[in-house]
Amino acid sequence: MAINVTYHNQNAQVEWATTRYGDNLMDHPEPGPILLADRDWPQHPPYKYPDYKSSILRSPTRALMPAPAALKDLRAPVYGADALGAHDHDLTVNAAKNGAPLGERIIVTGRVLDESGRPLPHTLVEIWQANAAGRYVHKGDQHDAPLDPNFLGAGRCLTDKDGRYHFLTIKPGAYPWGNHSNAWRPNHIHFSLFGQYFGSRLVTQMYFPGDPLLALDPIFQGTPAYARDRLVSRFALEHTREGYALAYEFDIVLRGARQTPME
Repeated sequence: MAINVTYHNQNAQVEWATTRYGDNLMDHPEPGPILLADRDWPQHPPYKYPDYKSSILRSPTRALMPAPAALKDLRAPVYGADALGAHDHDLTVNAAKNGAPLGERIIVTGRVLDESGRPLPHTLVEIWQANAAGRYVHKGDQHDAPLDPNFLGAGRCLTDKDGRYHFLTIKPGAYPWGNHSNAWRPNHIHFSLFGQYFGSRLVTQMYFPGDPLLALDPIFQGTPAYARDRLVSRFALEHTREGYALAYEFDIVLRGARQTPME
């Protein structure tokens, strides 16, 4: 099977690939490029965005230091099925104490793809979110909304052989966040992925179609207009569990021309 190798710094990259895989690159057991294309930063939100006030406070005040070019091509950790609990993907039961959590049950599913559009199996996908009332289980969230004793708001799973992940959860509520007068975050779910390489690391947010708060949210609006649709899930009747839960599909692309923007 041919290996498509992209050289940005040919001598350094060949030395790294030879060290990692031996003199014969054809012995590499997995399909796809050994090396990643450079990340296209204009597709992502700027790290300092005046309308997103806390980004000003936490953004770097000095010039950024470039990471070594070969670092992005190092392999990420490999996760096995035994590293996850049986109910880690089901947020309706993984923290339940004396009943089911309150709110609308939803299925969140999608595929994780590489920069060439190929599915990425055995990829760790982690999510966290507010409960149906818009409250996080976090000491920093003290706004006037109830906690749910049967809902933690965090889960994880591994993608299957087709790169598909699957979560059962509660649709998160909107919440006030103090960025500006009468500021509310749209309903959203946070995602964290590693992919096959350390350079594929992605932390992003999934939004819901038709949410009127999207037009008012500086975090969502901070993403370039042409890439915002990549952050909005699709209502997916075909994945709905009849009589139990509606479904939303959210495909995630790690790097490349159609990469999913960071949060």
